[in-house]
Amino acid sequence: MTRFIFVTGGVVSSLGKGLASAALGALLQARGYKVRLRKLDPYLNVDPGTMSPYQHGEVYVTDDGAETDLDLGHYERFTGVPARQSDSVTTGRIYGDIIGKERRGDYLGATVQVIPHVTDAIKKFVLADTDGHDFVLCEIGGTVGDIEGQPFLEAIRQLRNDLGAARTAYVHLTLVPYIPSAGELKTKPTQHSVKELRSIGIQPDVLLCRCDREIPESEKRKIALFCNVRNENVITALDVGTIYEVPLRYHEQGFDEVVLRAFGIDNAPAPDLSVWQNIVRHVKEPEGEVTIAVVGKYTGMKDAYKSLNEALVHGGIANNVKLNVEWVDAEIFEAEDPVQKLHDVHGILVPGGFGERGTEGKIAAARVARERNIPYFGICLGMQMAVIEAARHLAGIDGAGSSEFPNCKVPVVGMMTEWLRGNELEKRRQGGDLGGTMRLGEYPCDLMPRTRARAVYGAERIMERHRHRYEINTQFQPQLEKAGLVFSGMSPDRTLPEIVEIPEHPWFVGVQFHPELKSKPFEPHPLFASFVEAAVKQSRLV
Repeated sequence: MTRFIFVTGGVVSSLGKGLASAALGALLQARGYKVRLRKLDPYLNVDPGTMSPYQHGEVYVTDDGAETDLDLGHYERFTGVPARQSDSVTTGRIYGDIIGKERRGDYLGATVQVIPHVTDAIKKFVLADTDGHDFVLCEIGGTVGDIEGQPFLEAIRQLRNDLGAARTAYVHLTLVPYIPSAGELKTKPTQHSVKELRSIGIQPDVLLCRCDREIPESEKRKIALFCNVRNENVITALDVGTIYEVPLRYHEQGFDEVVLRAFGIDNAPAPDLSVWQNIVRHVKEPEGEVTIAVVGKYTGMKDAYKSLNEALVHGGIANNVKLNVEWVDAEIFEAEDPVQKLHDVHGILVPGGFGERGTEGKIAAARVARERNIPYFGICLGMQMAVIEAARHLAGIDGAGSSEFPNCKVPVVGMMTEWLRGNELEKRRQGGDLGGTMRLGEYPCDLMPRTRARAVYGAERIMERHRHRYEINTQFQPQLEKAGLVFSGMSPDRTLPEIVEIPEHPWFVGVQFHPELKSKPFEPHPLFASFVEAAVKQSRLV
């Protein structure tokens, strides 16, 4: 029997519903339960694929090619369960499907309404593809009271009637702010948030209260009384030093126990939290530290590189070192000498991105890394910039650039119009919908013998996730390899370069895919572990 846990948020946004859902999933998993996590986003976009990283943070990509909210990255990093297309839905997708059905006549002339048609579509999404799971955790995006979230709240209200109280539970995440001038914690925002939920027929079973200090028992009793929950079901969610400490702190507060009790489960196996204890120990008790410069274009919004930042942390865990990340705006290197900023860092990472802005700065960063023997990791666009740099300054190809940018004279990087995905031929066209011109999701890559890539992975073929439009032009492969850039990873049909490296360099690797999307604290991605290891060696030389 599959049980459903609905996680809502109140008072303010950005309290960490995604992290709370992921941590609860990890705790249930540690007790031996099989879990799945889902995100219901009320915004009207079909998906976040065309949204600005400054507004929405990174776009997380699943194996099957869905462009999703960054919270799905939390879900995977905490549970190791690969997210799927069916684990993310938006109002845009729901309405798009409904309007398509109406145009086809599927509703047989009926008036199409929010209730029952929109709410039925939401419920269908929640219930689909859940066989074999003990718990499905569904996070509702936004904040209670948002007008666009009302159909989702109504749908999960209906689901309690459809499934029964024994199969559904509501967790509500709120804020209990401390007012310094009054010297008091204030419970009124939580009371009003729960009142809003109750007005539409949802009574929370558990309240998860974010706070920067312990909530006294007297205040917990007050919250419980006014919000109609049991005292022990008011859980303090304190700020912690590392997000990987959250499952441990939540368990200490009894969060997983009260959730299970809401389902009438009193005899659940004790959780094995040794993995999380070990991770936290590595994060809090490192044996050294290294500095990595991330040279990108969205450095003013750290959530734009959420998975990347976490993958670097995982690389630190693998090497038992602390990662100091310096976020560097690539544009500054178009006016300043990058050597001044980068000469004493232990590694340089250039991440993915779209558009021309900052690209010359990224190329300059790649050149500094290559010429000064600083470990370099280029991801997606970062690989393309490294290839363009090598084409210009090693292979002597004047005007080398990308057809993505205006006035490109020699397209060392260009848009491929078709490629193989398994046995199927996929195509894209210049000027098509932005969401339809990508190579998205998981693709195979063959690793060449006697290369760093082969040694790092320890395998002949790997599967990695992609999100990009442009590819390295293999027409220039002979010239580039003659100049010292080795194509160490290729698509099985040898048409798409996936990994490049410089063998004579201490560590210089560029990848067309996004390895950060597959890294986990308990299973660091081998490329990040190897890159940080090279940075540790570099730190001993600087």
